[in-house]
Formats: sequence, structure tokens, C-alpha cells
Amino acid sequence: MAKCSVCDKSAHFGIKVSHSHRRSNKMWKSNIKKVKAIVNGTPKKIYVCTSCLRSGKVERA
Repeated sequence: MAKCSVCDKSAHFGIKVSHSHRRSNKMWKSNIKKVKAIVNGTPKKIYVCTSCLRSGKVERA
């Protein structure tokens, strides 16, 4: 599964509870994109979450 290269954000797990209170497992996936970014002076394709992209932590190529 994809994980953010900058902040290590990945999927989160929990329990979904319906109206009748039946419980089942649920997975919340992070919004992760494959981006061409500059890493150590060279352009590279890395997985980055959108919150890191918007905050300017990643310099795109």
C-alpha cells in the first residue's frame, strides 16, 4: 500500500458502527498521489499525500 514519503502517512483502521449498532472493520485510506518531485537535486517519482503537497513540503519537478 502507498505511504507518504514525507510524513509517513498511510491507511488507518477502525470499526464502522451502523445505525443498528452492528460493527464491522473499516479502513480509511490517505489521499496519496504519485508525484515527480526533486529529491537531493534530482527529479524522482515518489508517493506524497495531498496535505504535504498543499503545505509546500514537496518541491515538484
